[in-house]
Amino acid sequence: MGQVGDNAVMRTFEQIGPELPRVARQSITYWLGRRQNLPLEAGQSAAAAVFVTLRHREGGSLRGCIGTLEPTEPDVVLETARNAVLAATVDPRFPAVSVDELAGLRVEVSVLRPSEPVADLAALDPRRYGVVVLDSNGRQGVLLPDLEGISDPATQVAIARQKAGIEPDSPVALRRFEVLKFAD
Repeated sequence: MGQVGDNAVMRTFEQIGPELPRVARQSITYWLGRRQNLPLEAGQSAAAAVFVTLRHREGGSLRGCIGTLEPTEPDVVLETARNAVLAATVDPRFPAVSVDELAGLRVEVSVLRPSEPVADLAALDPRRYGVVVLDSNGRQGVLLPDLEGISDPATQVAIARQKAGIEPDSPVALRRFEVLKFAD
């Protein structure tokens, strides 16, 4: 999709971020068979973990969301393209997005800052931080920050536990992370 060139100018996530929703949408369009030029500008920024969220423009309901907690690609652009296609095609909660449906969806790209461990709920703020909940069996639940209807850390952690199938009273380790969010 793109190569890191010797003359590539590295851009910060804040600089390249506004372009990421377009990269996500073009990647989905390309994957769904509406082949078009796919001008991915890879190699211009560092690697980062990314979540791509698809929402219906009318009402804002979730249509797909896939992401990574650690980067799997060498560049945030390639990570965005990969996760956009996965959000549109393999989120187990939804059927694959159709070509006709894509125009009615809003694309959000969340670039994750590195996570850090926290001791308890007092260190969480669901408006500012996303959360990762991990149990001793390796199950983990993730919830992005600033989600509608989640205003307190206990609710945020409870939902992350539920997503991972972790019982409410099981011991867990908590991690928090911040995101840079961009939407079309």
